[in-house]
Amino acid sequence: MGIKNKVVAITGAASGIGLATAELFAEAGATVALIDINENEGIDRANEMNRNGRKAKFFKCNVTSANECEEVVERIEEEFGKIDVLFNNAGVIRRKSVVEHSEEDWDLVLNVSLKGAFLLSKYVIPVMEKNGGGNIINTGSGWGLKGGDVAASYCAAKAGVVNLTKAMAIDHGKQNIRVNCICPGDTDTPLLRDEAKQLQHEEASFLASSAGDRPLERIGTPQDIGKGVLFLASDMASWVTGTVLTVDGGGLA
Repeated sequence: MGIKNKVVAITGAASGIGLATAELFAEAGATVALIDINENEGIDRANEMNRNGRKAKFFKCNVTSANECEEVVERIEEEFGKIDVLFNNAGVIRRKSVVEHSEEDWDLVLNVSLKGAFLLSKYVIPVMEKNGGGNIINTGSGWGLKGGDVAASYCAAKAGVVNLTKAMAIDHGKQNIRVNCICPGDTDTPLLRDEAKQLQHEEASFLASSAGDRPLERIGTPQDIGKGVLFLASDMASWVTGTVLTVDGGGLA
């Protein structure tokens, strides 16, 4: 698949989809830079991967800060010499309508998901260009392709990620940088379980209801999404750029 010996930087990597994807890349022979704001969890996960014979290192970064994003890219390049793959995965959700939203919550959701993808890409792309190219995968959502209830900021942010992906693919193809977007459906992560709390739903019934309308009759696992990311970054997708891969058990269908 062309993953072995690649350097892969992943945001939101201390848990959920980010962690599962990091483990899949490491298993395929990549060196993984785990980026997250959660330092204790991130260090523990990187140490676990290294104990299991993988290659990983944790880097703390708030993806909403330009200074921290620039610094973390410099640190990863200094540590590993290059960055071949960037997975812009960090995200948060607030289950509120526009009327219910505070300005602070709106800014948080847009800044983590959309601004974070912009900032990391801004500083990683020159590193990739120096090394002859690379791959960027952004995490969108099924709700970036259609609307959802009481999730106005999240829908706006993820729709922005989808179209940002297409714009970046157009701008940076000439630098041999492929840019794609993965759009998960409901996936069993801490983020989805936090949604249940925000909506004051019982967790088990909320997860069951999330699976009910899907042809495959289950919610996703973080590994389901990670496999899609691995494909998009691999040589198997060598002519794939500017596209959206929906991984949702048939929910949008």
